[in-house]
Amino acid sequence: MSSDSSKKRKPKVIRTDGGPQEGKRGKADADQASEIDERRIQSCVHFMTLKKLNRLAHIRLKKGRDQTHEAKQKVDAYHLQLQNLLYEVMHLQKEITKCLEFKSKHEEIELVSLEEFYKEAPPEISRPAITLSEPHQQTLARLDWELEQRKRLAEKYKECLTSKEKILKEIEVKKEYLSSLQPRLNSIMQASLPVQEYLFMPFDQAHKQYETARHLPPPLYVLFVQASAYGQACDKKLVVAIEGSVEEAKALYKPPEDSQDDESDSDAEEEQTTKRRRPTLGVQLDDKRKEMLKRHPLSVTVDLKCKDENVLHLTFYYLMNLNVMTVKAKVTTAVEMTTAISAGDLLSPDSLLNCLYPGDHGRKTPNPANQFQFDKVGILTLSDYVTELGHPYVWVQKLGGLHFPKDQPQHTVTADNSLSASHMELTVKLLRTRLQSRLALHKQFASLEHGVVPVSSECQHLFPTKIVSRLVKWTAIPYEDYAELPYTKDVIEAGLAEDTHLYYMALIERGTAKLQAAVVLNPGYSTLPPVFSLCLNWKGERTSSNDDNIRAMESEVNVNYKELWGPKPGYQLLTNQLQRLCMVLDVYLETEPHDTSVEGPKEFPQEKMCLRLVRGPMRLKPFKFNYPQGFFSHR
Repeated sequence: MSSDSSKKRKPKVIRTDGGPQEGKRGKADADQASEIDERRIQSCVHFMTLKKLNRLAHIRLKKGRDQTHEAKQKVDAYHLQLQNLLYEVMHLQKEITKCLEFKSKHEEIELVSLEEFYKEAPPEISRPAITLSEPHQQTLARLDWELEQRKRLAEKYKECLTSKEKILKEIEVKKEYLSSLQPRLNSIMQASLPVQEYLFMPFDQAHKQYETARHLPPPLYVLFVQASAYGQACDKKLVVAIEGSVEEAKALYKPPEDSQDDESDSDAEEEQTTKRRRPTLGVQLDDKRKEMLKRHPLSVTVDLKCKDENVLHLTFYYLMNLNVMTVKAKVTTAVEMTTAISAGDLLSPDSLLNCLYPGDHGRKTPNPANQFQFDKVGILTLSDYVTELGHPYVWVQKLGGLHFPKDQPQHTVTADNSLSASHMELTVKLLRTRLQSRLALHKQFASLEHGVVPVSSECQHLFPTKIVSRLVKWTAIPYEDYAELPYTKDVIEAGLAEDTHLYYMALIERGTAKLQAAVVLNPGYSTLPPVFSLCLNWKGERTSSNDDNIRAMESEVNVNYKELWGPKPGYQLLTNQLQRLCMVLDVYLETEPHDTSVEGPKEFPQEKMCLRLVRGPMRLKPFKFNYPQGFFSHR
């Protein structure tokens, strides 16, 4: 401060004007010097004060820092203590959670119920006076009882093991005895072969068949076992056999051998492969199709014999990659049958077994998964290969124990014995009935082609003694020709004519009148009757659409067919229907009014006795024959 004040002080002007002035100047100097000393002393005092204040500031700053440090240490000590407490709390919470979540081993043990425990456990273990009021003691008591029971079971287990070892030793002894007995039995079987042949008891042949059956695929094996069992138990005329190469069947299940060729052989193969041309895409697809449709080397044959010694031969195959079964049919007759042109499709292998069950045409594969396999190799439908592979009927799959549900996801379908057994009896009966009905139709067609309607003696009462109208033509026609006829549209629209049915054309004549009858023969004949559509050519064309009496004639054979079944099983239904057509045609023509404009006698004189010629506004004729009175009446 003193230095600053000295710097700021203004310099005094010293005047040099004579003596009196010098005296003043000396006095002024002395005052100035004293003032300077005074100021110097004050500046020193102020400087000391400043140093004191500076020291005090430093001391207060240090004291503040020390106090802050002490407070901070206390805060840190409290924070550390808090963290320790929080950690202890967290540790205790974890321990509490572990204790709450702890599961004792006894919880995994399925203890007996309390009622059973107090009922069976002795009082020294159950202690009901204590355990009923204390759950902990109750659990301990139940565990003690469980331990006691397990000790007893362990002792019993040891006893069972001891007895098991004894039984195993006895079994080993018996096995040794049986193994020594096998060669003796073989020698006895060889010696008894002539006796077996003489008594028709081929035990050795049956044993060989069962040995071969071990190599059948599961569906064919199920079919073989169930058909053999059914034949032995219920049908002695059913013969089951296995055909095919056993060696090829064994080769299918052998793993491929690892070939370890030398380097020279591999080089030679590489040269050959480079020289050999790659097969074209078409050849590759053909090979893939053949592999896809490959059949198992073994097949099962079933021969169904009828009472008249006619035989239906069925050969069942298994398509390995498609997991479906197919069948081929063949008929062997005891007597050589007369060849009938119209009966060509009756015993045809392609149509003989059609619709054995309703709607089962055997043209499509029953396995839905096969369509995806066909798409990969370019096969449109299995029907193109049915002639070679056989028909995959649904009933064939069921005889092999295979079932393919359409409303559920497809898993691996395996053969089921119970499914095969449940369908075996009904299917065998249907097959035998189908064979007998087709053979009966074959005989009838041979007569129909010669203009003769065979009527058995049991059915003579259904018709009058004299029938003038006669059958002059009986031929088979294709479905396309049947569909083009104008008077068959109603039958087609009703769904009674499908491409799997058989179609025939009958021509009945009397004088100038010609009656055409288009016949639909259902594969299930005679359970399902034939359906007739009529067209009369006489004084114009008359059908059911323009003549109510033609409709009535159709009703006589189509609606009232139950009267014409004859003796069971009704194989004469078709011929009786044709004979009734001849009868009602006579009635139709004889009851027609005579045309007075034409001279001469009546073309069709009335020979049938009728109660009334016509009835009702539709002028219906009396087509019902009454036996034994011999007259015709209305229904």
